[in-house]
Amino acid sequence: MSKNKSNKIGVVYSTNPDFEFQLDEDEIPETLAPEKQNLRIQLDKKARAGKQVTLITGFVGTEEDLEILAKKLKNLCGCGGSAKDGEILIQGDVRQKVLAWLIQQGYRAKSS
Repeated sequence: MSKNKSNKIGVVYSTNPDFEFQLDEDEIPETLAPEKQNLRIQLDKKARAGKQVTLITGFVGTEEDLEILAKKLKNLCGCGGSAKDGEILIQGDVRQKVLAWLIQQGYRAKSS
């Protein structure tokens, strides 16, 4: 019996002698063009000990492109932040600066 429980997908038995189970591989989403991105910019301070962060959500694309966009925004604002799971966090309340830059770059962005 296999010790790796993550390989147990639910196939118990097959009567087909040529059966080969194929895993559903996660497709890497292609990065949409800036004019097709629908980004939302908001101020967030939940679970951050009262500190404010600018949260950019709605990015559709690869993690590498998300990191590149986050780095450009952090350099623009002169502050720190992070990017993961399709969200960009920029430290501080810089919503207007981020919104103006994203619109200038051709992104569809909305501040809430």
